[in-house]
Amino acid sequence: MAQRLALEEAAAVSWWTGDRIGADRLALWLSYRIGAAAEGGEGLIRTAWAARRLMAGASAGIAAAVADLLGADGREDPAFARDVAEALAGVAGLSPVVRACAAFHLWRSLDERPEHLRGLEAAVLGARLAMAGPGAGQGGLTFLPLALTGFGGLTAAGAPDRRLAAWIPGAHRAVLAALMALDRLAAWRLRAEAATADLSGRTPARLIAALAAHPMLGAAQAETETGASRAAVLRNLDLLEARGLVREATGQNRFRVWKAKL
Repeated sequence: MAQRLALEEAAAVSWWTGDRIGADRLALWLSYRIGAAAEGGEGLIRTAWAARRLMAGASAGIAAAVADLLGADGREDPAFARDVAEALAGVAGLSPVVRACAAFHLWRSLDERPEHLRGLEAAVLGARLAMAGPGAGQGGLTFLPLALTGFGGLTAAGAPDRRLAAWIPGAHRAVLAALMALDRLAAWRLRAEAATADLSGRTPARLIAALAAHPMLGAAQAETETGASRAAVLRNLDLLEARGLVREATGQNRFRVWKAKL
């Protein structure tokens, strides 16, 4: 479920940054590695990068989080990470959510970062720092959802108190949306398990787990995650669709993706 939320958060942030990557296009890239050559392909790769960083383990401290952010894309710069941490020293003793807000707005102002990356990197850094601290990410999320219900928390300007006053309610709304989505997903899993109880083999259960982990799932990725053959995956997906548990999202005959029918 944490992986699913990371994919949804990355796709949502891409609409704020202007890349506008839908869940179906992200699924096609993750499953088949197609779509990067089309218009907006660089935005697709950036969005996939954001999802991977949101899913990564939590970092201890601002400097470590910045180093992780840069190092993940081949731009590791320890000195720069320390400079950012020193610039945020004034908020070091405040709550992780407040530190994350400060880091987000600082990062967006950095001339050292490429303009087309600043917003996305800032959102990923802020989301991860908000969950930094003892026990972070142990059995839960390694990031704070920020964009699932809109971008008010990301677009606020003016004095620091105004920016923070938008950041916290924006995150709160995103968290509520995530909890509601997880409730619907948990109910779907129970319904799917009951509806497939008569089926033999491990593929149906593994396929249900994979569909729960991804907003949309391609056959190639399902094959990898279930360990079943392509034929078995497609046969079981057709069966789940016939039982009203999933639907095919592309309407195509090739490179199809499915989603849970929540």
